[in-house]
Order: sequence, then structure tokens, then C-alpha cells
Amino acid sequence: MTTDTASPWSTPSDVEVAVTRTFDAPQRLVFDAFTKPEHIVHWMLGPEGWTMPVCEVDLRVGGRWHMVWRRADGTEMSMTGTYLEVTPHERTVQTEAWGEGWAETVNTTRFVADGPSRTTVVQTMKYPSRADRDRAMETGMRDGADTSYDRLAGYLASSAA
Repeated sequence: MTTDTASPWSTPSDVEVAVTRTFDAPQRLVFDAFTKPEHIVHWMLGPEGWTMPVCEVDLRVGGRWHMVWRRADGTEMSMTGTYLEVTPHERTVQTEAWGEGWAETVNTTRFVADGPSRTTVVQTMKYPSRADRDRAMETGMRDGADTSYDRLAGYLASSAA
């Protein structure tokens, strides 16, 4: 089983960041891994040493989601959002807010089936301004997301087995 380990990042516009990753898993399983708390807590952890003690998802248009990450030293970070669009197994659109002082984004995630057992995820984050986008990119979000996607690839391989 092979998975593309590179997660190409791009800036499709002055206010967007996009990341693409292909996984060796069926579209339904990959969608569930992104939208069901029982899966999310196993892979969306960012750099080593973080846990996710809070993971709440109300997967419907108008439904809210909330996640809290915690490091061993007690440091926490939280994000929340609202689902604007849910097309099961194919696409979600949701807001994302990291808290006071950070711009709210609109994130579109597409799950593209490539045959019965391979799925490409394209996630685009749209910021209110270029300055907001650039500030977010300076936080280390890329390293955290790449680590999480690597973890997801392993999780999907074990879930599909």
C-alpha cells in the first residue's frame, strides 16, 4: 500500500491556502476520518506531544464543531466553526475560528475518489485578507498539518485492514 506522503501546499489566490493529499483508502472512510470524532482524535493532533481532549462535531448545515488540543505542559489551543455545506463523502464547507485576534476562515474540503480505494483530499482555506493568510502561515500550521496527514495515512491503513 502506498500513500503520497507529500502534501503540496499552494496559494491559489492572495487570500487562500490549499493543501492536497492522496490517501490509499475509500472515499467514504476518508470522509468519515475528517468528520467523525471517533476518528479525528486519532490523527488530527499536529506535532508530537499534543492530545485532543475535546472533539465535538454536529455534521449538518448550521451544525457547530469544536476541538481543543492540549500539550503535556497544560498549554491548550482551541478552534470552533460552523458547517455551511455538507455533501456526504464528497465535500464540506465550514468556518474556522482560532479565537480572539485571529481571522475567521472559510474552509472547503473536497474528497475526490480515484477508483474504489484511493481518495484525494483538497482542502482550501480562505482568509479575509492576504495579511491574515500570511500570518497564519507563519504559525507552523503547515508542519502540524503535514504531521497530521502522515498520521492519518497510517490510521487509514490500519482502519482499512
